[in-house]
Amino acid sequence: MQFQLNTASADRATEISQKLTWMREALQETQASGLRLSGIDWFAWATAGGSNMVLLAADTGVAEVLVTLDGAWILTDEIEAQRLQDEEVPPESDYQWLIAPWAKKVERESFVQKVTQGGEVISDLEGNLPRSLINHKRVLLPSEVDRYRQVGTLASEAMTEVLIQASPDWSEVQLAGAGAAALWTRGLHPALTLAAGELRLPKYRHTLPKQEKIGRMAMLVFCARGFGLYANLTRFVYFDRLSDQEATRHRQVREIEAIALDQCQTGTPLNQIYYTLKSAYEQQGYPTAIHEHHQGGTTGYLSREVVANPETSDRLSANIAMAWNPSLVAAKIEDTFLLHEDNRLENLTLDPRWKSIEVNGRQRPLPLEKF
Repeated sequence: MQFQLNTASADRATEISQKLTWMREALQETQASGLRLSGIDWFAWATAGGSNMVLLAADTGVAEVLVTLDGAWILTDEIEAQRLQDEEVPPESDYQWLIAPWAKKVERESFVQKVTQGGEVISDLEGNLPRSLINHKRVLLPSEVDRYRQVGTLASEAMTEVLIQASPDWSEVQLAGAGAAALWTRGLHPALTLAAGELRLPKYRHTLPKQEKIGRMAMLVFCARGFGLYANLTRFVYFDRLSDQEATRHRQVREIEAIALDQCQTGTPLNQIYYTLKSAYEQQGYPTAIHEHHQGGTTGYLSREVVANPETSDRLSANIAMAWNPSLVAAKIEDTFLLHEDNRLENLTLDPRWKSIEVNGRQRPLPLEKF
């Protein structure tokens, strides 16, 4: 079966034009002469879904964006230029190209000095981008939402495919590898594939897979990236019926999450949702659970743009994506949601084939029981 992420090149060019306007507003706001974006997240944003990534685990890529008040360029080297021009940056966009020899990075820096006339250059790497531009990155345009829906659908379908096929004699690395293969097949980057079976799952929250048989049950976690956007989701499979204790823990996690999701409305600060989760754990009889794992937060061009904690005063707004992941021992729940202007939450990683249950008006995933 063939899968493909799709987006119209002309639509991307229109989106890039809008983002160039915002970048130039950031230059005017800061009175800087230039703006450089090197991070994989920022490059994807600035190019409407393009990728400068070669090394999957890197924070920065093989090309960067440079913007001045009267120009915009993709800076890269002769190794990467043709591929990026053919496959990652739409030709209709307003970007020009500066292609330097790979062994002479000084030529790139000389060019930056020339077009900025030696003035101040703000960048994502320096951490001095204005809050206004950061907010533009986090609040999604309709074209970005369309791409995000594709990513979420494909990621959730990959998850379902793998766990339906999974067997108790698989190792954790085999499960994670199958997950990564299912994502790559769909054109998604497996930025994170966590897998754990019955022996290690009760011990750790971040379960990097090992050569251990998964046995009676397993958890699989995806942070899947497409167009630079992250679809985050977690699912469980059991090769037996859930025990009463297991069923109770999964129910409690669903109920804890539901209370947090009810708080997700425009204008709500993230630390309010953190404290809501803290209280929900306490009501379920787990007073220390809030400290045992991070609870998630907003997502988008990073797996978490902002992780909610007691100090995060960032407020939710329409067209922000979020992924919460409340957890207990051997129980966790996670999907990627988009907040709409009417405060409706759209689940971007919902696969109708996966068995679910309604909780506070939302379909939430149940563990898959195979016996």
